Amino acid sequence: MALLTAGRLVIATHNAGKLKEMRLLLDPYGFEPVSAGALGLPEPEETGATFIANAEIKALAAALRAGLPALADDSGLCVDALDGAPGIYSARWAGETRDFDAAMEKIRTEIETRAKPPFTAHFVSALTLALPDGTCASFEGKVFGTLVFPPRGALGFGYDPIFLPDGFDRTFGEMSTEAKHSLPRDGSDGLSHRARAFQAFARACLPPL
Repeated sequence: MALLTAGRLVIATHNAGKLKEMRLLLDPYGFEPVSAGALGLPEPEETGATFIANAEIKALAAALRAGLPALADDSGLCVDALDGAPGIYSARWAGETRDFDAAMEKIRTEIETRAKPPFTAHFVSALTLALPDGTCASFEGKVFGTLVFPPRGALGFGYDPIFLPDGFDRTFGEMSTEAKHSLPRDGSDGLSHRARAFQAFARACLPPL
């Protein structure tokens, strides 16, 4: 896939938290990000069996409808003691109302019947860039850590308040968006799963800064 040049880029999400994080990552590159929600694009049914498959479904749907390049993220929390659940169903565990407090309590209830601390887990982010001609490229990032209960912090969104990344004493819910997703200037790995997926995407699809 050729390098993507600055211009309008659809962020294929209706999730305000993801949109904020993607805008932060894209800001140095001079794009004009617009969300699928702002364009009135419907959310496609996520029928894929992997994070990448679902990211491709969302990116292609947005690119073909909008006639613009589209970038989609599919991400989730994979808990070792739950055999990788909730995984690609992370949002669905929160129900139609996206009640992540209830989803985190569900994880706590299920995990405590199966394992003892530390409760190891990892976040996954798959990023897909799709073009209006139907071509796409996908990238994946992961970050490993442990789960803590009760949840800590009101920053971030989703399962951030129960995820403690390895080597840190604050959960993602206790970190600002900038702390989690900013890209190190020395080229080393970013902290979050989304930052790491974005770094792989940027190396392949964006001009160097």
